[in-house]
Amino acid sequence: MSMDGLPPLREVIEEHGLQARKSLGQNFLLDLNLTGKIARAAGPLEDVTVLEVGPGPGGLTRALLMHGAKRVVAIERDERCLAALAEISAHYPGRLEVVSDDALKVDMAALTGGGPVKIAANLPYNIGTELLVRWLTMPNWPPFYESLTLMFQKEVAERIVAKPGSAAYGRLGVLAGWRADARILFDIPPRAFTPPPKITSSVVQLIPKADPLPADLRKLERVTEAAFGQRRKMLRQSLKSHGGEALLATVGIDATRRAETLSIEEFVSLANALGE
Repeated sequence: MSMDGLPPLREVIEEHGLQARKSLGQNFLLDLNLTGKIARAAGPLEDVTVLEVGPGPGGLTRALLMHGAKRVVAIERDERCLAALAEISAHYPGRLEVVSDDALKVDMAALTGGGPVKIAANLPYNIGTELLVRWLTMPNWPPFYESLTLMFQKEVAERIVAKPGSAAYGRLGVLAGWRADARILFDIPPRAFTPPPKITSSVVQLIPKADPLPADLRKLERVTEAAFGQRRKMLRQSLKSHGGEALLATVGIDATRRAETLSIEEFVSLANALGE
């Protein structure tokens, strides 16, 4: 038995035939010390609903419940995992709700049913960035969640927390920095997973800003897409289709600068100056 009184995850995977599927972006984290570390990083959890995406055999799910989560709502599209998750649900009566669905298709705010919410997940690699962008671009802000504690490939994590002037700084860094305070908490080596991925993973925490700079999201996305789409070119060239030098002059930005040198505040001012 493991420290939570349930069978070790390796046994659970074997018993239910849960070999990770590449097509679902699955890499299962089996080390309960590491899943516990993620749960503690997301805490305190006693009074919150934790939303988890892609629980798989339930390693992080178990850690969240063991570390006191009042309720966990876990969204899992792989039906092979449902029996293993049902065993966890029986072990923690009334505290785990499993939603058998595609995380990209469900209304997550509606699932959690009011009250404080935190999102914690070892996200499937193939939908991680898309989910994060959705959580950062919610029309209602502040959003329905208090924090995001998420695992990504290290390279993606570095793009999320990147600052102006760094090689990793791009559209994701602007978006994350505009609406949240993001930081990398710790790395997780490949050997901690089954099967081991070829890359290191990182756990990132994002706390939404209560009052981000006012900007039209669509315009901000258009201006960052154009600027970083040709990041080696000067802004007068990369932003040509949006007004180029005239647009840059409106907000007092030197037309010979490049996208990675602009602060988030400067991107917001460009977006706000953009015509329809």
